[in-house]
Amino acid sequence: MTAMASPPPHVGSRPGGRSARVRAAVHRAVQELVAEEAGEQLTIPVVAARAGVHATTVYRRWGSVADLLADVMTSRFSGDIVVPDTGTLRGDLERYASDLAKDLSDPDTLALVRATIGTGGEQGAAACRGERQQQLEAVLGREQARGNQTPTLEHTADAVLAPLYYRAVFTNLPLDPEWTRALVSRLLPD
Repeated sequence: MTAMASPPPHVGSRPGGRSARVRAAVHRAVQELVAEEAGEQLTIPVVAARAGVHATTVYRRWGSVADLLADVMTSRFSGDIVVPDTGTLRGDLERYASDLAKDLSDPDTLALVRATIGTGGEQGAAACRGERQQQLEAVLGREQARGNQTPTLEHTADAVLAPLYYRAVFTNLPLDPEWTRALVSRLLPD
């Protein structure tokens, strides 16, 4: 009797090799084009040309500019901010908000966020908030594991994520440390 081999974890995609090189080249091309403020000219053929791949390869894998931007954004945000563990919820949220403010203050990151939200609508917004909400869940879950009460994820996101993204995307106001600490103070008054 022959043992059946388990299928690979992601049937239909190869984690390395040509597929990974194409994905990296396409992601890099999108980030470069968005950073160059060529967002309004961001089309699959333009991205493919910049990446050095055929447009049908990009269409087949992503289908649309919105899907492509959402994938780039999700990839960009995956693991880029370490969930802090300072020992207190206030300390964790202050560090988290400060790290996120620094990330959103980077012109290339901000351009990518704006392009993703502008082109992708709800799908783009979901790509921008998904990883961030998971990070907040981890912060809140750790505090609950310490035996302490926490605000809900929704309330925390409304108090910390929403103002950070609003200020970064829609205003030219700075995301300075005092302002980010104040977000947490309003969420967790003494």
